[in-house]
Amino acid sequence: MNKSVLEELLYKVEKPSRYIGKEINSVSKNLDKIAVRFGFAFPDIYEVGMSHLGMHILYNLLNQQEDIYCERIFAPWTDMEEQLRSQHLPLFTLETHSAVKDLDFIGFTLQYELSYTNIINMLDMGQIPIRSKDRREADPFIIAGGPCAYNPEPLAEIADIFVIGEAEEVILEIVEAYKQWKLENKERSSFLERIVNIPGVYIPVFYQALYDKTGKLTEFLPIQEEYPKEITKRIIENLDEVYYPERVIVPFMDIVHDRAMVEVFRGCTRGCRFCQAGMIYRPLRERSIDKVKSIAHELIKSTGYEELSLASLSTSDYSELEVLVKHLIQQHGEEKVGISLPSLRLDSFSMELLEEIQKVRKTGLTFAPEAGTQRLRDVINKGVTEEDLLGTVEKAFSMGWSNIKLYFMIGLPTETYEDLDGIADLAHRVIDTYYKVPKEKRNKGLTVSISTSSFVPKAFTPFQWEAQNTVEDIKAKQNYLKNKLRHKNIKYSYHQAETSYMEGVFARGDRRVGQALIKAWEMGCKFDGWNDFFNYDLWMRAFEECGIDPNFYTARTREYDERLPWDHIQTGIRKQFLINESEKAKAGILTQDCRLNCTGCGINQGLIGGVC
Repeated sequence: MNKSVLEELLYKVEKPSRYIGKEINSVSKNLDKIAVRFGFAFPDIYEVGMSHLGMHILYNLLNQQEDIYCERIFAPWTDMEEQLRSQHLPLFTLETHSAVKDLDFIGFTLQYELSYTNIINMLDMGQIPIRSKDRREADPFIIAGGPCAYNPEPLAEIADIFVIGEAEEVILEIVEAYKQWKLENKERSSFLERIVNIPGVYIPVFYQALYDKTGKLTEFLPIQEEYPKEITKRIIENLDEVYYPERVIVPFMDIVHDRAMVEVFRGCTRGCRFCQAGMIYRPLRERSIDKVKSIAHELIKSTGYEELSLASLSTSDYSELEVLVKHLIQQHGEEKVGISLPSLRLDSFSMELLEEIQKVRKTGLTFAPEAGTQRLRDVINKGVTEEDLLGTVEKAFSMGWSNIKLYFMIGLPTETYEDLDGIADLAHRVIDTYYKVPKEKRNKGLTVSISTSSFVPKAFTPFQWEAQNTVEDIKAKQNYLKNKLRHKNIKYSYHQAETSYMEGVFARGDRRVGQALIKAWEMGCKFDGWNDFFNYDLWMRAFEECGIDPNFYTARTREYDERLPWDHIQTGIRKQFLINESEKAKAGILTQDCRLNCTGCGINQGLIGGVC
């Protein structure tokens, strides 16, 4: 797209800085010297996508290679889409404002099931056929990866290639194979043949699914013997040796998470039974403190950010956290660089550490008890108690905090209304705790924010066989809590029940739900993760027209011996371990943190070998 056309468009849209590129630390290359052009595509708007750590890692990793150019692609907001469509202009990249169809690869990150219609919309806006079978030699290959790719089947008709697991190594292997294929000038399918046996690569067109009369999956078969029967996830074994960017793009506008991020470890040892990330990202691997320090210093220097986030699934579990935080504050406190710990666990939480952090900048405190009663917390293997919470908030109130956020889930397996009462009771006990703190020690203006999300059973968790609450059940529970939480110091927010229902359909859907996905997009569905755009009635019509019952994927409990749509994906976690955890959940039996003793999940046997 030439400069004058772009400038004309920018005058007509609400936030032009979403589309101009050229930010600090963005990469510019000479296209004449490039062998492979890769588009990193985030299926949401710029502000959301630019907050995604994985994008920064892969963008800089690929651009480190001299002959690869990685450019960024985001879903344009509706005002820009309207302009592009009315003028028959294609979706473009930020770096060169090229049409996305001119790239060799477009790689979508799958972070949230309700972004799937945006993937289709972006392909259509890019003038690329939305089904893989309709793409021709000149079209880019569409890759998808990220946590939702662990059940790739709903997008099997759309993506050419899935990357299962961590992408830093496998993405370069795919690109290297592409360079060789390009030199040989062979047909499109021969490239897919070339990469099908790379560990972590799944090519859906090379597999077929068979169903019985009840609609259950019976077999999932490679169409040729030489294709792998199972696709094994990729793991980066040593985080100190893998690439991590020391400079990242600094946007011109505010974004959702406007800060530098250092990933301190991957994986989690806690074993919460609802948590997909805690299962699929095993085993735990820490970055050494020296490496984290080095990356942190370089990021602060190269970006000018005033906040540094120590990122992981459970940052307070980092073995060197206290030493690290004190070092970072000592080094950068005078520059007023604040440290944020985005994922705190009550039972491993040091208020002394928080005291250090608040010397630079005080933020709100967020904790996730997840359930209102100890019985239900034991069912989900949360492993925290009411005493943990109340003891922590008492210290926080006495140190001057007055804003506390508590996250809960509703609709968990075995939940009763007594468990909902427990959420309200806990909120009121937090308020009581505040008023017990002497006036001279506490700050004024207490706010206890209670947020409830709706439980969605996910693949590769002990709850993957469980039924999901209906929309009506969730709404009834939300209204019940609304009444229970009426108090001047309490703010209650909750997720839309219908969006959680749709998330559940695609989280555990098979290939057939992809038909409804495409139909819903054709009817006008997009930005489904945004309440203003989500149209539940339209989705239900799409399912009806495709002859698909969405309740088949959400409302029924599945037997342990039923073939699941994602059974051909191998995460390293044994299915028997998940079954054992499911049974322990029903009995309310806890499983200990696997750093204390191996819990036998299987990750240290087939996939990595030796001790985690």
